[in-house]
Amino acid sequence: MAKTRSALALKPPPLKTAAVKPPALKPVPPAAEPLVLRLQAYEGFKQQLLESNLRPGEFVSQRKLCALIGLPLGAIREVIPRLEAEGLIKTVPQRGLQIANVDLKLVKNAFQLRMILEREGALRYGETVTDKELDALSSEYRSIIDRAKRGVTHELLDEAQAADWGMHDRMIDSLGNEIISQIYRVNMLRIKLIRLDRVVLTPEALLPAMNEHLQLVAALRTRRPRDIVAAIEKHLTSARDRAIGLEH
Repeated sequence: MAKTRSALALKPPPLKTAAVKPPALKPVPPAAEPLVLRLQAYEGFKQQLLESNLRPGEFVSQRKLCALIGLPLGAIREVIPRLEAEGLIKTVPQRGLQIANVDLKLVKNAFQLRMILEREGALRYGETVTDKELDALSSEYRSIIDRAKRGVTHELLDEAQAADWGMHDRMIDSLGNEIISQIYRVNMLRIKLIRLDRVVLTPEALLPAMNEHLQLVAALRTRRPRDIVAAIEKHLTSARDRAIGLEH
């Protein structure tokens, strides 16, 4: 390195016209900007749902969505057709946009679709998941259960919820089908809309849910389709009953 520096030092300084500036980042083509804004508007809408800033059946104006999501009116208008197609909102003449209204039919339909998708996902996951990953999942659930017995905090509930939904996402994604993964995630938005206070884990539901996950892990270890299907059906039936209000 010393020789290289010496040699460079002996060279005459480059002419000003030879100075090279680092290449500038290519700007986003104007044609791509609407696509980026639509994606941001869609993700922002989902976040507002999950944070309960938008409630089922509520009427909102496009301008209110602009204020909540923090994007211009044009971006909101661009994303409305997608939200309508996914059943998350509908346009009501003279009243504005209505967030999906939750009824018993929606609950049953959403959980029926979830059951169909997750049966296949669980079976595929049982074929591909490693024993090491199952050990890690089991350890995570047992740790949550042990801490819950000493007292349930908001932080523990958040951790348990992430562990719960994370496993279901992995099962679906194990199918390697982007269309199914997208359908599943849109359906999960509907489910989270149903009753956030019932779909999201509560202190009372935490222990049963984590124990059901442990049973599902045990079924996955067997690699037997019958055991896996029985475990996922039991778990999803309990989740559906909580959403409907049949158990607390």
